[in-house]
Amino acid sequence: MRLYQNLKKLNIIIKHKLINRHFYYLTSSLRVLPEFIVIGAAKSGTTSLYHYLSQHPCIIKSAYDELGYFDDNFNLGLNWYRSLFPTKFTQQKIEHEHKKFLTYDVTPGYFQNPSCIKRMYETLPNVKLILVLRNPVDRTYSHYQASTKRGIKTKKSFQEILDKDLKKYEEVKNDDSEYKNFILNSYIGPSIYVKLVKEWLKYFSSEQLLILSSEELKKNHKEVFSKIHNFLNIKDEEIDTVTKHNTGGDYTPLNSELRQKVIDFFKPHNEELFNIINQKFDWDK
Repeated sequence: MRLYQNLKKLNIIIKHKLINRHFYYLTSSLRVLPEFIVIGAAKSGTTSLYHYLSQHPCIIKSAYDELGYFDDNFNLGLNWYRSLFPTKFTQQKIEHEHKKFLTYDVTPGYFQNPSCIKRMYETLPNVKLILVLRNPVDRTYSHYQASTKRGIKTKKSFQEILDKDLKKYEEVKNDDSEYKNFILNSYIGPSIYVKLVKEWLKYFSSEQLLILSSEELKKNHKEVFSKIHNFLNIKDEEIDTVTKHNTGGDYTPLNSELRQKVIDFFKPHNEELFNIINQKFDWDK
């Protein structure tokens, strides 16, 4: 059994490194690592942000979004991760033309996976992090809708899923080990942002972390991108956000009674978050 598992692991590594990445992997020593990472949250508009960020002349995007190196693909090694970013020659060219060069990774799954934090810190201790948070009620419901459309997790109603998650939360909320599993295997867990932010702040300073709301990104994109550019210490540029990416489709809104129940659950967690990050989002509706 162990031999089979080792051969399977070797096959995966060969496939990803030498077949899928071929030339890029072989030139990994000539490539750079990201200066900043969009760590999440899932269902909060990070796919659109991946595309928008590269409109800035100083910024070159990675090969694709959701690289997942620090969670699912960590076993593929740092050279595989490097293969997904621009070369040092591209860096020199951009720096010559625009004085500064940045590249980035956008993987929303990082935020909700506590195992990513230490790995990222040990690999990139000075990296800057961008976290986009969506109203937790909408994020949770969108997560549920996406899962049911793909037929991956459940055909149960949102009410049934919510009741199950709320019951499980009460059972595990004071057990760190069980709670980590709850985050990864529930719908409401990834939306209790304050617990996750606290974990990230154990390793990264608050100066390394920029927290935005997806509602503001949608409504006041100019102001939000100015914040991002300032955070990254680059010249502010106009970003075209007309083209939408991965909108997720339409779905039936929550009824008012059920929505209020979810709002009430998240409210104390949101208030604790606002106190920690010293900013407040309009999520009470």
